[in-house]
Formats: sequence, structure tokens, C-alpha cells
Amino acid sequence: MQVCRTDTGLDRTRLRNAHVFAGKTRTIKAGIKKQLKLLRHGYARTFRSFTPEGLFLQLQRLGLGRGDVVLVHSSFDAFAGFNGKPTDIIDALQKAIGPEGTLLMPTLPFTGTAVEYVRQSPLFDVVRTPSRMGLMTELFRRSPDVVRSVHPTHPVAVWGKDAASIVDGHHRADTPCGKGTPFASLLDRGGKILLLGTDIASLTFYHMIEEVVESRLPTSPFTKQRFVLTSKQKDGTLVSTETRLFEPAVSRRRNLYKLVPELKKLGAWRQLQIGQLAMTMLNAKDVYAVVVAMLDRGITCYD
Repeated sequence: MQVCRTDTGLDRTRLRNAHVFAGKTRTIKAGIKKQLKLLRHGYARTFRSFTPEGLFLQLQRLGLGRGDVVLVHSSFDAFAGFNGKPTDIIDALQKAIGPEGTLLMPTLPFTGTAVEYVRQSPLFDVVRTPSRMGLMTELFRRSPDVVRSVHPTHPVAVWGKDAASIVDGHHRADTPCGKGTPFASLLDRGGKILLLGTDIASLTFYHMIEEVVESRLPTSPFTKQRFVLTSKQKDGTLVSTETRLFEPAVSRRRNLYKLVPELKKLGAWRQLQIGQLAMTMLNAKDVYAVVVAMLDRGITCYD
């Protein structure tokens, strides 16, 4: 009689070995990635270094001037070769626009989608909830004379002229970035958008346009569900926000790279480089005009 047997023990051993191999592979890849990053930064420090003063001068060349209202998206990792601290970057921005200007930075408390985030039932605390939008945004929101809008998913930190009025009432908006938000105020004030080491995909301002042109889009970018969320203000009192959020299925199809050739064609894409840092300046009104013109031709920013 032939005896049938299973290879369960052998299968488990193979599976365990596969997991070990996969773990070692991930470790090796992470090590290589770290070494490459160190090499890039070493090269930048040696051959492409720049100072806070150099950054300030390039910001002026790019078109950032006194009295400007500017929304900044940044990635400190892109500042390889910068001979200064993250706070020196903030100082350069504030120096460029002066006290009569206004500096804004998004300080979203999550990565991923807003819908996933709010399903964890978080309590947004305008003072204590950190920004997840990068090191500079967190340092900026903690800086002197910076105020932060009260909004459970898309708060904005603001410094300078009219900062308090710009953040006021954000929690009452129907969508996180539309009418009644600092993003709408940016458009109303003829503001600019500055990308420091980031690309067009980080353009939070586009969400403001989505609300304005929602009726012209083939599919609404917002959820049908209205979420009721709670935030804690600076004085400790709680406020409620009833809002639509961004529909994840539509967000995955959003492709803002479609805007780049249109902005360049208009002459509205201004870019300079210092060291290895790419800096791009846009006008909010130009971005709005390009999106509307594309819609007039039947083109949307979704794939």
C-alpha cells in the first residue's frame, strides 16, 4: 500500500525562508536608498550649495515681492546643499514679502485621503494637532505671529497682513477648500502659489476651483455624504463642521500635470533653480483661468 503524506512542514519552512529573504531584500534596498541619498546630499553640499541670502535673492528674481499674498508648498528634502536651517527658509519668505504681505501654508493633519482620516474619528485641535505636510509646515505653524484656521481636515497656517480675517470661519465652509476658506481668499486677493521642491500634483488650491466648477464636471469630486466633524479652538471651545469631502475614487483620477503645458503656453509658469532646488511661481488667477478655459474645450483634469 502506498502511503500518502503531506509536505506541510516543508511548505512552512519554504514560506518562512521566503519571508526572511523578502525582509533582507527590503533592508538592503533601504540601505542602498539611504546611501544614494547621502551621496546626493554630499554632492549638493560640495558643488551645488546655496545660502539663505542666495535663496532670498532667487525668490525675488522669481517674482516674489513685498506685499504679495503667497501660498507655499514645500519639501525640505529638496533643499539638498542648503547651508541653513528650515527656519531660515521661512525667514527668507517672510523677508521677501514683508509685513505687508501674507504667507500661507497648508497644514493638513493626515496623509492619504480625508475620508480615510475622518473615519478614525479624530478630534482636530488647532493648537496641538501637528501638520503632516512636511517639516517646514510644522515649524511654520509653531512660529511667532502665525495663526491657523480651524478646520478638521484642511487647516491653513497664515502669517502677515489680514492673517486673522483670512483664517476666520474656515470651519463653516461647505467643502474644505472652497468658498469661505483661505484658498478662496487667495484667489480673491490676487495671490500667488510657490512650489519649493514640489510639483503641480501638490496644488491644494485646485480643490477650491473644483467647488466653483463642480456643476460643469462630468462627475462631482465631492462625496455625497456630509461628514459632521469636531474641532477644538485655541480657547478650548469645540466647534462643529458639516462638510463634503473629496471622493477617493475621483481623487485617484485627478491629473494636475495636464495644467502644466497650458500654463506654459499662457506664460504663467515661471521657474528658476538654485542648487538642486526647483522653484515654481504661479498666479492663482492664472491657474483658475486655465482650468476654466480647458473646460470650455471639454478638457478636465481627470484621467
